[in-house]
Amino acid sequence: MSKVMEIKKLGKSCTINGSKRILLENMDLTIEKGQFICIIGSSGCGKTTFLELLAGFQQPDTGIIFHDNIKVSKPETSRIMIFQDFNQLFPWKTLYENIMFPLKNVRKNLSYGKMKEIVENTLEMVSLRDYGSYYPHQLSGGMKQKSAIARALALKPEVLLMDEPFGSLDAQIRSQLQRLLLDVWKKTGVTIIFVTHDIQEAILLSDRIVMMDKNPGRIKVVINNDIQRPRNIMDKDFIALYGKLLNLLDNGPF
Repeated sequence: MSKVMEIKKLGKSCTINGSKRILLENMDLTIEKGQFICIIGSSGCGKTTFLELLAGFQQPDTGIIFHDNIKVSKPETSRIMIFQDFNQLFPWKTLYENIMFPLKNVRKNLSYGKMKEIVENTLEMVSLRDYGSYYPHQLSGGMKQKSAIARALALKPEVLLMDEPFGSLDAQIRSQLQRLLLDVWKKTGVTIIFVTHDIQEAILLSDRIVMMDKNPGRIKVVINNDIQRPRNIMDKDFIALYGKLLNLLDNGPF
């Protein structure tokens, strides 16, 4: 594999009530093309801040982030972030129009026919082919998250940055979306960096698990997840890795 992102000596701080607080410190990580990375850690360890730095929404105080050997200095469509919030779509546009919108504004060299083909194929990929005429308020939370994934995939990003996208869904819908995301990942080869508070979800999805520590936020350990796919939560290797990760976590609440 070739590396797609490289993080070197990354640091970030903020000022709260006149006092400086270090959010992230001395973070080093290399991410290979096509990998599925899950980031876990206790609340306040800087998982979301780290993801926003990778996206280019924020800039580090120290260190550097490379994407394809180019310094990350701003958001790019080659790296797209998907949030936990269900309201990521334009409410006045249909689902079809929501996915078409970034194509019209970013991939202007494409013919309308090609854009239409991309939208239809993307809706098919996330099992929403029959919902293109629906408005966001007519979609369930799970369907809205599928829609956000579809809109991102339409632009063919190299990296998907996902900040607890299934965290507010019930267990059944969450399980369905986990399976769908794995299917999309296999079909597209996109690199996924996925923040979650759920150890089980991290083991089900990832190639590698990055565990973060806090005060300040830093990488505590990176663990390769070699459990054979498809994974079963009752498998002895799954249970063993779950126990290992649980023991490594802080005692504080997630």
